Amino acid sequence: MNSEGANTSRREFLKTTAMTPAVLSSSMGGATLIGAQACSAPKNERPGSLKDVKALTFDVFGTVVDWRSSIIAEGEALGKKKGLDVDWTAVADGWRAGYGPYMNKVRNGELPWTNIDRLHRMILDELVEQFELQSLSEDELDDFNRGWHRLEPWPDTIEGLSRLRKSYTIASLSNGNVSLLSNMANRAGIPWDAVLSSELAKRYKPDPIVYQTAAQLLGLKHEEVMMVAAHAGDLRAAQGVGFKTAFVHRPFEFGEERRVEASKLTNFDIVAEDFNDLADQLGA
Repeated sequence: MNSEGANTSRREFLKTTAMTPAVLSSSMGGATLIGAQACSAPKNERPGSLKDVKALTFDVFGTVVDWRSSIIAEGEALGKKKGLDVDWTAVADGWRAGYGPYMNKVRNGELPWTNIDRLHRMILDELVEQFELQSLSEDELDDFNRGWHRLEPWPDTIEGLSRLRKSYTIASLSNGNVSLLSNMANRAGIPWDAVLSSELAKRYKPDPIVYQTAAQLLGLKHEEVMMVAAHAGDLRAAQGVGFKTAFVHRPFEFGEERRVEASKLTNFDIVAEDFNDLADQLGA
C-alpha cells in the first residue's frame, strides 16, 4: 500500500480533529507493543487510584506524533525535488530500526553522550550508502535529518492534549533532544507546559534516572506523575520508579501492513484508544 493509501486508512480509523493554536510554555522505538484491558471509569470523574496525579509525561515518537508517515512524506518530497527513485518507506523503516542500536552504543559506553539529532545523522549516513543517496548535498542531508523536527501529530493529539492540560501539567518525556522537541511543538502546535527530555539526564530511557529527573524537575513525587506511552517497555520502566501509567494504543505506528494489536493484560492504570479517550477516562 502506498503512503497515501495508508494515511487514508489511518484517518478512517482515527477521529480527525482540527488543530488549534497552542503556546509552548518552556523550552522515540520499534518494539512490540503490549497493552492492557482498560478499566472503564465514569466520564468526568477521575479514578480514585489516580486522584493524586498532578502531571502527565508523554513519550513522543509514535505516541504523540506519527513519525513513519512523516518521514516517508519528507523523503518523497526530497525525491521529487531531486529526481530520485527510492523506496522511502524502506528508508523510514531503516532509519527507525537504527534508533535502538545506536542508543545502545551510548548506553554501553561505545559512544559518549550523543543526542538524538546526532544519532539520527549517523544512521542516515549509513542509509546514504544503502540507498545510493550520494547525490544529496550536505545541506540537503542536514535538512532531511531535521525532518524529525517536523513530525506530524496523530489526528487526536492536539485536541486530547488541550483537554488534559486543563486538569494536569503536561510535558514531553522523550529520548528526543530538547531542541528537536521544542521545534516540533512550535511547528505543530503541541501545547506542552514543559519540554522534558532524556537529554536533561544524559541518559536514554528506559534508564530510571530519566523518569526520576522528570519528577524532580516538575517538583513532584513519583506517584504524582503519570507516564503516557504507546510502548509497554517505557511504561514498565516508569512503573519501576513509582509513576502511574497510561497505555495509548497506536495501531498504525509501523504502518497499515504492520498493524499492532494490544494484548489484554492488566499491567497499567489506564488503557486508552487515543488521547481523547484518555481525557475521558481521567475526567478531563
